[in-house]
Amino acid sequence: MNRIVDLTLTFTQDITGFSKETSKTLETDGWNASTLTFYSHCGTHMDAPIHFNVSKQTIDEIPVTDFVGKAWVIDVRHIDSKGLITPKHISQDVRDKFTAGDSLIFWTGWSQYVNTPKYRDELPRISGALALWCVNNNVKMIGVEPPSVADVNNLAEVTKIHDILLRSVVIIEGLTNIDALLTNCVELIALPLKIGKGDGAPARVIAIETNS
Repeated sequence: MNRIVDLTLTFTQDITGFSKETSKTLETDGWNASTLTFYSHCGTHMDAPIHFNVSKQTIDEIPVTDFVGKAWVIDVRHIDSKGLITPKHISQDVRDKFTAGDSLIFWTGWSQYVNTPKYRDELPRISGALALWCVNNNVKMIGVEPPSVADVNNLAEVTKIHDILLRSVVIIEGLTNIDALLTNCVELIALPLKIGKGDGAPARVIAIETNS
C-alpha cells in the first residue's frame, strides 16, 4: 500500500505574506467563508520563469507534466546556516540511479525555523555549480525547505541562481515535513494554483512512497 506524506506548510496568520479574514458567517449569511490574501511567493510555493524574466512563461503556462515525477531526497542537514549546497552533496548512489527527468528534494531541516528571522536571513543556499548541474542533467523539479533557493538578501545571488534554474527546472520553495519520509526515492506531486499570468503561486506538495 502506498504511503502519502504532505510536504506543504499550513497557511496561518503567522505566515508572512498571508492573511485570512472572515467574509461570511453561518449565523449572518447562511454559510462560512473567508477572504484570503496571498503574496505569490509565500509559504509552500512554486516559481514561474517570468518571476525573474528568464522567459515570459507564467505559472498557468507550465505543463502539468512538469509537476509530477520521481524525486530523490538529498540529506544535507549538516549544512550550516548560510551554507552552500553543491553537486558533491549528491551521493554517488543517487547519481548512479538518477535518470534525466528525475527531481531533487534537498532536506535541510530548515522548516523548523518558519516564522523566525533565521528562516529567511540565514538559509542554506543552492550553489551556482549545483544549479548548473541540475540544468545540465535535466532535473525536472528542485524542492527546498527555505523560502528561496538563494540568499534573498543578496540580489545578485538570488537573481543568478533563479536565472540558471528557471531555464528548465521547476522551483518549489517552502517545503516541510521531509523528516516524515521513510525512503530517499518518492513520487513527487507539486500542484500550484492556476493563476493567469502568475509569476508564482502557492502549491500543495505531496510525496508518495511505494511499497515495491
